[in-house]
Amino acid sequence: MAKDLSALDSALDSMAVDGYLVDAASTDSDQLYLSGFDAPDAFTTLYADGVHLLVSSLEYGRAKKESDAASVVRKSEYDYHEKVAEYGLEEADNRVVAEFLADRGVESVAVPARFPVGTADGLREQGVTVKPDGSAVITGIRATKTDEEIEHVRTAQNANEAAMQAAENLLAAATVENGLLRYQGEVLTSERVKEEIEVTLLRHGTALDETIVACGADAADPHNRGSGPLAADEAIIVDIFPRDKASKYHADMTRTFVRGEPSEEIRARHDLTHEAFEAALDALEPGATGKEVHDAVCDVYEDAGYATLRSDPDTQTGFIHSTGHGVGLDVHELPRISPDGGELKPGHVVTVEPGLYDPAVGGVRIEDLVVVTEDGYENLTDYPIDLVVD
Repeated sequence: MAKDLSALDSALDSMAVDGYLVDAASTDSDQLYLSGFDAPDAFTTLYADGVHLLVSSLEYGRAKKESDAASVVRKSEYDYHEKVAEYGLEEADNRVVAEFLADRGVESVAVPARFPVGTADGLREQGVTVKPDGSAVITGIRATKTDEEIEHVRTAQNANEAAMQAAENLLAAATVENGLLRYQGEVLTSERVKEEIEVTLLRHGTALDETIVACGADAADPHNRGSGPLAADEAIIVDIFPRDKASKYHADMTRTFVRGEPSEEIRARHDLTHEAFEAALDALEPGATGKEVHDAVCDVYEDAGYATLRSDPDTQTGFIHSTGHGVGLDVHELPRISPDGGELKPGHVVTVEPGLYDPAVGGVRIEDLVVVTEDGYENLTDYPIDLVVD
């Protein structure tokens, strides 16, 4: 199933412009999505009756082979080096882009809200009308995944599960001495578990810059990466969100583990979080809103006497984040499973990740990755939800 860019066509019509222009490296996910080309340096993509790329001579051959653009041209075809000598680097770039647009009959363009200001002003000086796209149309299009994209996410998630298993195996192999976990004669640390996770991901063709292995009070801060020795009998949150090297698509998953004997409070909070997790899945279907799914989680927690940001916007304990988010070329993207979450549609890939947090107790979180289908959802995660590591 090909990408559906009809919403982009409609946006261009409503803005009364001839095309859509992106000036960024492929680290910008909208650039990667629209261009279909992966390059570390900035290049220009125009959408106007198809996708057209303007690249350096260095990237020309690869762009011709790897992108699915209707046309690929080099900056040198517009006397780039001569322009640099006459006008300087910045103005030369702007003049080349303006000529590139003119060759395709484009006099006006919409650009992303974070488009480079210098480029926008430079194009205006060359007579091109530049309008910022406040609707983030491409980001919105990316929210609905094709079958191929869903398979990319599934591949990343399979690697993620292998890494989670490696982390759990390391915890299981640890011994307990004086309240701390030890492995092969050394105190087991968050850093050592992260190393195991990262090595496993690399062996499965994925990678990440950082992950979360947070124990005790550290785990009460949802985005605390965790550091130092891991304690027995305390909750350890492991949250892994890798990116597949080949496809550039992400996965995301969280489990909470205890090596030893959890307190009754930790066990109760984990059981309740599992209940909230199931309530979210029960509410997840096409036509439902992200708000409705989030509300289902808040209902479970509030009925049990815990604060949520819905019941107390200033709370620092309880359920203190949204229920989930979209996953794709970015690990956090549309749609939102949150108080402002809109309608869910088939092809939306989202996390479901309720959690409870309190520095006096620690944190617990459960997170799976699911895709909305025509009649409900498919869980892309196949990993058990067990608190105690044996």
